Amino acid sequence: MFGNYLIGLREGLEASLVVCILIAYLVKTGRRDALKPIWIGIGVAVGVALAFGAGLEFGSQELTFEAQELLGGSLSIVAVVLVTWMVFWMRRTARHLRAELHGKLDAALRMGTGALVATAFLAVGREGLETALFVWASVRASSDGTFAPLAGVLLGLLTAVLLGWLFYRGALRINLAKFFTWTGGMLVVVAAGVLAYGVHDLQEARFLDGLANKAFDISATIPPDSWYGTLLKGVFNFQPNPTVLQVTVWALYLVPTLALFLAPIGSGPSTRVKKQKATDEKADAEASAGTTA
Repeated sequence: MFGNYLIGLREGLEASLVVCILIAYLVKTGRRDALKPIWIGIGVAVGVALAFGAGLEFGSQELTFEAQELLGGSLSIVAVVLVTWMVFWMRRTARHLRAELHGKLDAALRMGTGALVATAFLAVGREGLETALFVWASVRASSDGTFAPLAGVLLGLLTAVLLGWLFYRGALRINLAKFFTWTGGMLVVVAAGVLAYGVHDLQEARFLDGLANKAFDISATIPPDSWYGTLLKGVFNFQPNPTVLQVTVWALYLVPTLALFLAPIGSGPSTRVKKQKATDEKADAEASAGTTA
């Protein structure tokens, strides 16, 4: 459940921050007339993400067992690729996310209502689709016959919405770069488990060989239905009897990816980001002056 909670928290907080930045900028610059198209774009993005997730869940139920395993394994691998790209991208841009979004919003304001809707849709929609795919793959991998995995995701999303609201109200301040680094590292561990489970699905679909070639079997020591077996499965997608291929893929992904992710970042903000930051500071100063007057 913790792994799914982390996914909901991490992915939901990214979307919440994007929404907060867009709304706060429009309010601060006196462009409340642009709020409606922004909310329309956000609403459409959320609807598309929910529809995508529902399509994955209910559409796969109509397939044969082998087709379900092939689809589930393939999408699990795609989800791991996307979430890996996302955590690296967010780690590098978290400190400059505000300036990047403000630049896109300024361009959309000059173009009109349709551009505003599209900007909000694209900014939130990408997060929504990534979240729907990774949540579906993770819940499927950690499913224990209960609603606990899905409940973990929902609790994470609710926590993210609450934190986003507190950010907007100015009641909460944290170092986002450090937050996304630590949660990103934990998410890489979760993604490694999802990847191993996806490989197992492909083996059950007979797309990959080696299903009977077990790396080890400690089911007697850690029963899958025990409380600690359930805990390990929920947090790390742990499997007591993985195949050799699963363990190999898990290690080849986790070790280098985590090492690269935790390596120091030496590059600073780009010239465009610095320019946008100066523009933001000027707008803040003008807004403060107007309020004082």
